[in-house]
Amino acid sequence: MQQPQRRPSFPRAIAAPAPHAAPGHLVILAALVALAVLLATLAPRAHAFSLFGGPKEVKAQQGLVKLPLAEVSDGKAHFYTYKTGGKDVQFFVIKSKDGNIRTALNACDVCFREKKGYTQDGDYLVCNNCGQRFHSNKVMEVKGGCNPSPISRTVDAKSVSIPEADLKAGVGYF
Repeated sequence: MQQPQRRPSFPRAIAAPAPHAAPGHLVILAALVALAVLLATLAPRAHAFSLFGGPKEVKAQQGLVKLPLAEVSDGKAHFYTYKTGGKDVQFFVIKSKDGNIRTALNACDVCFREKKGYTQDGDYLVCNNCGQRFHSNKVMEVKGGCNPSPISRTVDAKSVSIPEADLKAGVGYF
């Protein structure tokens, strides 16, 4: 009987997929780019309701919340929270272009239920719910509607003082 003839064996090449050719990699890359763009757009809006930490918590002493004047004199809105009755009363302090220190709740008469507050865009505060824009020079002067709800303050050479009673009175907004 004749033996079957064996074919000569040759090395075989097995194709492996390219390391970056899988469509899953493209989806992951697109998701990372989208996340980076989202974070970049949110960064200027960082305040009480953002991913970048909340407002600075403050406490009252002898009936006043005192903030160093140097901390709030840069033309930027500085956001704070004061805890009372199990709620966080959010407020901001800003030195407007006219040189005045202005204080208001981070809420208004119209949109407060949404709990979105304001962000700063240059010299304007923008309602994060309805998009209305308010010039910082008008904070504390124009009241009602969607304007930031003013809170009283006194300013001396070193600090801005806000009465604790005024912050407690604003708890209904939060």
